[in-house]
Amino acid sequence: MDEECIDVVCCSGSGSGEDRDEVRGDDMLSTEPVPRSPIRAAQCSAKRRSRTISSSSSATQARIVRSGSRTIYTAGRPPWYDSRGQLREPFVIGISGGSASGKTTVAKRIIETLNVQWVSLLSMDSFYKVLSEKDHELAANAEYNFDHPDAFDFDLLRITLQRLKEGKNVEVPIYNFATHRREKHQKTIYGANVVIFEGILAFAKKDMLPLMDMKIFVDTDSDIRLARRLKRDIMERDREMVSVIKQYNKFVKPAFEHYIQPTMVYADIIVPRGGENEIAVNLIVNHVHQQLVQRGFQFRSKLNESAHEGQPLPDTLHLLPTTHQIKGLHTFVRDKTISRDEFIFYSKRLMRLLIEFALSLLPFKNVAVETPQGITYNGKRLDARKVCRKFDEVVQILICFHSINRSLLMTCD
Repeated sequence: MDEECIDVVCCSGSGSGEDRDEVRGDDMLSTEPVPRSPIRAAQCSAKRRSRTISSSSSATQARIVRSGSRTIYTAGRPPWYDSRGQLREPFVIGISGGSASGKTTVAKRIIETLNVQWVSLLSMDSFYKVLSEKDHELAANAEYNFDHPDAFDFDLLRITLQRLKEGKNVEVPIYNFATHRREKHQKTIYGANVVIFEGILAFAKKDMLPLMDMKIFVDTDSDIRLARRLKRDIMERDREMVSVIKQYNKFVKPAFEHYIQPTMVYADIIVPRGGENEIAVNLIVNHVHQQLVQRGFQFRSKLNESAHEGQPLPDTLHLLPTTHQIKGLHTFVRDKTISRDEFIFYSKRLMRLLIEFALSLLPFKNVAVETPQGITYNGKRLDARKVCRKFDEVVQILICFHSINRSLLMTCD
């Protein structure tokens, strides 16, 4: 067994559950107790974790964007590998522009139009520095400049964006604009096919520009930006109109002219009128699609092409027998109306059966043991010193099959 590795596949129909939000790594590896049955799951639904995108708003925001019949996940553990099993870097889009210019709107319009299953959205607003007591007093009186480069933790921001570029998970701080403090808990964000990074000073540091594959500057009239900022700060951040206007004239407008507007020269695309500019958004989406195809992210189509070449299956590939139980489990996990907890419950059961079948293919030897009653029992015992030849093979298995780790541990325990 140490001379070859065996591939085990659970096959039933042509669909797959890899696109579901419920089988992401952060769900399958969660430390929260998993319900023993769907009935218990329904009773525990009120205790689920809140799912938020990477913006620093204090209000809870969904990490799922629904557009018509499509669902786009803005966080989670995506398939980072191409059809050959090679790791591919995500396509990183940087979006900059003045305060309230419509950067987040453009980002969401790109996500909705892109039709890519996995997108991570990272907001620069999450990386404001922790204020001192003196700075807190200034912020409370609208005397602190939040639009200056020194207000951001660029060191942490650079590390975070670099890790997302490498397909690694990151812990993103949550900044509360009402209290001007970071929340105690953080948000976990994983790499994706596309990573969108937006912020007023997204292009301010030249050493971060190479991390972005496309740079977009949202250019909006200053009067419109002021009106949007007034509405946002008064309604969402409990600010007074006088303090908002004072802060805008003293800090926001000068910062835009000195630090933000000059970075427009680094932009690949300038989008006037923000998210309302559908032509610009469509041009951006078309370019991103072309880049994803070149990077080999059309994973399923490539697999389908290779599966119909008329070649026989390799001897090392074993299919899990299609029993009534297997078809029944597939019926549950493929049903689009199934609840999240039911999907996790039946998926774990299916994964455990897959692991049990794989273990049955290992070499065993005949052994005889004596029972407590003094009777000889002829049984089996594993006859292999190691399953894989190299340590890196084990690492590849754990990386590629994160969602079945728990089933593997439960079966082999």
